[in-house]
Amino acid sequence: MSGNSNAASAVEENSPKMRVIRVGTRKSQLARIQTDSVVATLKVLYPGLQFEIIAMSTTGDKILDTALSKIGEKSLFTKELEHALEKNEVDLVVHSLKDLPTVLPPGFTIGAICKRENPYDAVVFHPKFVGKTLETLPEKSVVGTSSLRRAAQLKRKFPHLEFKSIRGNLNTRLQKLDELQEFSAIILAAAGLQRMGWQNRVGQEGGCSVPVAVHTAMKDGQLYLTGGVWSLDGSDSMQETMQATIGVPVQHEDGPEDDPQLVGITAQNIPRVAQLAAENLGISLANLLLNKGAKNILDVARQLNDAH
Repeated sequence: MSGNSNAASAVEENSPKMRVIRVGTRKSQLARIQTDSVVATLKVLYPGLQFEIIAMSTTGDKILDTALSKIGEKSLFTKELEHALEKNEVDLVVHSLKDLPTVLPPGFTIGAICKRENPYDAVVFHPKFVGKTLETLPEKSVVGTSSLRRAAQLKRKFPHLEFKSIRGNLNTRLQKLDELQEFSAIILAAAGLQRMGWQNRVGQEGGCSVPVAVHTAMKDGQLYLTGGVWSLDGSDSMQETMQATIGVPVQHEDGPEDDPQLVGITAQNIPRVAQLAAENLGISLANLLLNKGAKNILDVARQLNDAH
């Protein structure tokens, strides 16, 4: 037994060790489900690697009694993971794209974007209102959401409803809805409910820190970009659409020779001229909205948010 054990140890010591890739993620159940899905895909693509998931809590996970827009800090759900990357404690991290700051820290890049899940918002109703819609909820019913954008859009369409901030992970928010009498319904991302296997809770579908939204669509070489801004009470809004030709020729699998890194995203198979055309379209749309008064709407929204 002793001899066999020594022989096994010798073989193990002489065998090449598999490289371990450390993957950072938030601790919430939904974050783990998303990260597990990414790691499962990576294992198929890179069978010669091992993956270790390292979970941690972020500022946004710890501060649950304040609306996200009032915490006054950027990178609420990413900062701790960014620090871990900087200190070489993890090799990559998995985020929901909506949680990323507008501008990534120096030296960071978005290396991959997974196929998009359901992009819609979902309404989940209190059990006593199952079968209702937002339109048929009683006057002054309270709807919970952690997003200024969602609240602003819905206030405009459903002025008979009241909207209040609700914080916590998906499990916590659903528990608050079901067990307390404070909310008649809450607004959540449909994708999160689907990943958790709770599609049956979706009552309606439609569709974080400022009331701004954007939607993109690619068709026949044309990139269509729609942007909108809303006042906090939903009384004022602005929406515009622009388009540009984005030629993306077929590239070798290793990508073009151009620098693939632009505005925080690494896109190996997209030539730089196409990336620049997309970026310029976004800048043009933003300038169009600003010139038509979007800045005034957002300035008032920030002032009202800070005052409450």
